Amino acid sequence: IISSTSQPSQGQELSEAAAMEGKEEDVRLGANRYSEHQPIGTAAQGGGADEKDYKEPPPAPFFEAGELTSWSFYRAGIAEFLATFLFLYISVLTVMGVVGNPSGSKCGTVGIQGIAWSFGGMIFVLVYCTAGISGGHINPAVTFGLFLARKLSLTRAVFYIVMQCLGAICGAGVVKGFQTTLYQGNGGGANSVAPGYTKGDGLGAEIVGTFVLVYTVFSATDAKRSARDSHVPILAPLPIGFAVFLVHLATIPITGTGINPARSLGAAIIYNKKQAWDDHVSRINTLHHH
Repeated sequence: IISSTSQPSQGQELSEAAAMEGKEEDVRLGANRYSEHQPIGTAAQGGGADEKDYKEPPPAPFFEAGELTSWSFYRAGIAEFLATFLFLYISVLTVMGVVGNPSGSKCGTVGIQGIAWSFGGMIFVLVYCTAGISGGHINPAVTFGLFLARKLSLTRAVFYIVMQCLGAICGAGVVKGFQTTLYQGNGGGANSVAPGYTKGDGLGAEIVGTFVLVYTVFSATDAKRSARDSHVPILAPLPIGFAVFLVHLATIPITGTGINPARSLGAAIIYNKKQAWDDHVSRINTLHHH
């Protein structure tokens, strides 16, 4: 009787010992035991060059004539046109609602914060909608930066920039068509250097603001980030839109924020007044002299 009862006890002890060893192994290895639980930060960058858990796309060719016969190429350009059109339409309408407030009461409009949210929110929505079609650039500065990084060809970059500028012109034109008097009497949403600031101040604010935006775009779309921080859910359009919001909060009082060249050009062409064009030309001249 004693021997028959002791055998199950020994088997139970063996299973408990094996379980304890497994637990100790889990504690020793920690999160690194499983590939989907990688640590955040610099610890996640360990491993040699042969142990990459991500795959970067090959550099885009400088010129790709084959794109000109592809429907996806023109579909992407149409997406950029439509996105920039909607971006200018919503954002400039918001600006007109603030600067055209007859009462002058800050409580009667959304204010600078509302303008910043309008720009940032539209970028978030439009990047989310068009990222799978064209990449969701909506900004010639972003397109040019991605071209320099060999993320797209010269053919596609030029086509995107042309479509973005055309979309911006049409978007501002529709706003003017809806509210001609209000539009012409309140600056038309065009960028200009505010009183108290020099042209150099405006140029510096635009350079830093554009850097923040393009840096965020590259960081949010980095292939290494997608692999390294796969356990941290992040939606790429969100930080991009939030960067636009923050930059507008900072630079609206200086230049009205022109970190999107298509947005600045479209509003300037439709408004077509001396002040808007003078500040555009002076920024180029200041950059040239520096």
